[in-house]
Amino acid sequence: MESASLTPAGLDALDSDVKRRDLRRMKAVATGFLVGATVLFFVAHWWQTRGGPGWVGYVKAAAEAGMVGALADWFAVTALFRRPMGLPIPHTAIIPTKKDQIGNSLGDFVGSNFLAEDVVRDKLRRTRISHRLGVWLGDRSNAERVTAELATAARAAVTVLRDEDVQDVLEQVVVRQLMKQPWGPPMGRVLEGVLVDGTHHRMVDLVCDRAYDWVRSNHDLVMRVVSDHAPTWSPKFVDAMIADKVFSEVLAFAWAVKIDPEHPMRQAVDKFLVEFAQDLQSDPSTIERAEQIKNQIIEHPDVQKFIGKAWTTVKTMILDAVADPSSALRQRVADGLVRVGNRLATDEEFRAKTDGWLEEAAGYVVRHYRGEITTLITDTVARWDADETSRKVELQVGRDLQFIRINGTVVGALAGLLIYTISQLI
Repeated sequence: MESASLTPAGLDALDSDVKRRDLRRMKAVATGFLVGATVLFFVAHWWQTRGGPGWVGYVKAAAEAGMVGALADWFAVTALFRRPMGLPIPHTAIIPTKKDQIGNSLGDFVGSNFLAEDVVRDKLRRTRISHRLGVWLGDRSNAERVTAELATAARAAVTVLRDEDVQDVLEQVVVRQLMKQPWGPPMGRVLEGVLVDGTHHRMVDLVCDRAYDWVRSNHDLVMRVVSDHAPTWSPKFVDAMIADKVFSEVLAFAWAVKIDPEHPMRQAVDKFLVEFAQDLQSDPSTIERAEQIKNQIIEHPDVQKFIGKAWTTVKTMILDAVADPSSALRQRVADGLVRVGNRLATDEEFRAKTDGWLEEAAGYVVRHYRGEITTLITDTVARWDADETSRKVELQVGRDLQFIRINGTVVGALAGLLIYTISQLI
């Protein structure tokens, strides 16, 4: 039960009770001043009519003026929130009756004085947000804190997304784009770039090495092929001699291709790859065959199964990464934030660009959405109940307004005393 009272709602109720008690106490104090001035006035009046001393007139004048001042300020303060004594006096209960106008005026005031573009830009410039943010992010603990918040947001976003909806997007957008775009020309350009850089030579070296190793390890296979294709009348020892010769020549050829980077076979492969890259980009038949292969790949059951489970796999990876503070993903994000923070703190040019982006973004928001922002104020005030609004405003500022009544009593008494003194001197 005790913990329930410490909830935000409980704290608001406790704060309201405190303000309500303070308001009642200050009202009692201000009313006490009025009652005191009234009592003092009647006592002084009674004494003066009974032949009291001359200074009683000064007390009476001060008390009378203080009483008038207290009544006038009571009327002024009360008229803000309700009709004094319930009388339908014009221009009273100002807040309940003028609530919407007050809301509109407040919205216009905020829009003109706080949401003016030059004011917002100047405030951002003087605040030096990018420098302060850079210093703050440069601290590793702060960067990890931001990373944790980003991880929480990412986890919430991923969890909210329905798997079926994401699968539909993947199938309808990603797969459709893959099907719509021809593969031949881009693959040709990629292959052409690889050939220009010479990166393919490593792959050719690997193929040549494996080809030589395969030939050297398959002597019996060569013998069997030669025997199977030899005439039936050919003697077996002749077949064996021919097979050995063929094997030796093939092995020597494979060795030459393997060790000689300028071997004609390698050059023929390079020429073939160059022509193939060009055909992929310009030859209709080659492009069409590439499209057929693409369709076969995408429509393959294993590929369709992979696409169907792609989001589930990615989702699991994201959830695992964001849940583990020591994961590589979170560490990289934290490192990136620290680097950005250090750069913001030390690089004047980068900091100036960032400030410029922030100012432009804020200026754009103010220019295009100032009306919507101020409408939030006016619409909120318009939805408030008039009497409830009056009570809330009085609860917030009513305590301070009671000092007006107190000051009215004191200042009125002093003014009355001064006026009476001057009249006696004259």
